Amino acid sequence: MKAKTFGRNFDAGEDIIDQLDVSKARRVGRDAKRVNVDFPLWMVDSLDREAHRVGITRQSLIKLWLADRLGQPVSGGKR
Repeated sequence: MKAKTFGRNFDAGEDIIDQLDVSKARRVGRDAKRVNVDFPLWMVDSLDREAHRVGITRQSLIKLWLADRLGQPVSGGKR
């Protein structure tokens, strides 16, 4: 399929997913990197209580709070 036809089909709202090879697709800038951070015990306890209160994991809570502070959306990504 030519790019012009692909673009026209996309613009028309047609389902074009079958025309794409998504087996190696990746979201640029969304690669995860593991980091270690030491927190005081009182902070971990507070994080755990808040995470439990909102029904998410400690790691998810930390990511949400940091993303909010940095003004960036949170990505699913790998751990």
